[in-house]
Amino acid sequence: MRGKLRQLGILGLGVCMGISIAVYLPAVAQPGRVALPVEELRAFTEVYGRIKSDYVEAVDDRKLINQAIAGMLAGLDPHSSYLDKDAYREMQVGTRGEFGGLGIEVGMEDGAVKVISPIDDTPASRAGIKPGDLIVKLDDAFVRGMSLNDAVKKMRGKADTPITLVIARKGETQPLMFTLIRAVIKIQTVKATLLEPGYAYFRVTQFQGPTGETLANAIQTVFKQNQGPMKGLVLDLRNDPGGLLSGAVAVSAAFLPKDDLVVYTDGRTEDARMRLTANPDNYLNRTGSRDYLSKLPQEVKDVPMVVLVNGGSASASEIVAGALQDHHRAVIMGTQTFGKASVQTILPLGDGTAIKLTTARYYTPNGRSIQARGIVPDITLDDGSSKDVIALKMREADLSKHLTNERAENAAPAVPSVNSFNFKPAARPQDVDEKDLRPEPGAIIAKSDYELTQAIAFLKSRGVTRTTSAH
Repeated sequence: MRGKLRQLGILGLGVCMGISIAVYLPAVAQPGRVALPVEELRAFTEVYGRIKSDYVEAVDDRKLINQAIAGMLAGLDPHSSYLDKDAYREMQVGTRGEFGGLGIEVGMEDGAVKVISPIDDTPASRAGIKPGDLIVKLDDAFVRGMSLNDAVKKMRGKADTPITLVIARKGETQPLMFTLIRAVIKIQTVKATLLEPGYAYFRVTQFQGPTGETLANAIQTVFKQNQGPMKGLVLDLRNDPGGLLSGAVAVSAAFLPKDDLVVYTDGRTEDARMRLTANPDNYLNRTGSRDYLSKLPQEVKDVPMVVLVNGGSASASEIVAGALQDHHRAVIMGTQTFGKASVQTILPLGDGTAIKLTTARYYTPNGRSIQARGIVPDITLDDGSSKDVIALKMREADLSKHLTNERAENAAPAVPSVNSFNFKPAARPQDVDEKDLRPEPGAIIAKSDYELTQAIAFLKSRGVTRTTSAH
């Protein structure tokens, strides 16, 4: 099982190449025995020959082949792609959680590069870059016509070097100009604090190799700091674009009993069909590694718990939310999530390049497919004041060529009833200073965090404990 797990990476967002995307890397892929379509290949070679002989300028063979491969993969779905040597190297660097750049999660939409979310405590977040912003120019180069990889390459670079972004923002009549200084972006995947006696807060910003162990250490630290019994936990997965599949299993296993089902996957090959449980075999990356979850306090499995999500919660974070929701371990609060329920495998090609190929769909423990739908919160936290922001959020269903939800009869999940908890969230404040909505440098939470305030209010008014287990 662990061998299979190493070959599969649930990517944060297949289109979010502006940040590191962490995956496990398998051995060099071997092509399967597939009958070649002779007539179609004849047409391909004819076009190839015409370009070589008639195009206005001479074109290098490698460039033509690479572009053909890239086009083949790009035509499949938004998350399959060709990684040239630079892109593949960037992905490997990103897996370690450190790179030089701006700290922006971006995606491609109608030929434009769209900001999905700035990463906490980075040049982009400090400059005021917002979700939904469209990047028009990078220095003197117009973005339209660039590939996403090319745009990301221009944003990445050595620390302390400047880059100017021209941005189109909804509601602004003129483009906005930002000059940012690149920095070494170190992704702190876990943040934790004791909000007040008895109430702990854990934020996972991304799922990378060390995330499970980092969370385990944070849990032990916060529980030791608390004087008296722990009364409630908040796990914040807002704007978490995902990451490693093993990380999602580890984070889920921290709060679930051993061997509870976390997620299962289904694809055309045997390696793509897995059932991943809260078991060390499914989250430890190396054989013989110490089980860092074994020393957690027993309370963490039973203390009332809320998980915060929003439209930026995707992929691996949706796996965690779905598992905790299906097992009735936590109440999910916030807004509907991104809706990416596909698995990508990174297949090196042997020449320093690789392909990122969608190989499976994943399902929650109860068999729900959330592809292009997302996780529906048990309690929705929105009073309508943030509709403009939500409208700017890009979701899986908005991406061209996205995979359909093949379980059509279950494609539209029922919205859980808020009344079942007898909890009515307070109205969102209308007048909040924008600077209070972002954490100050070094701070873990913002001064004004409506969702977190409601989560704590809910835990204080009515705790939720584990009641059933789905296998």
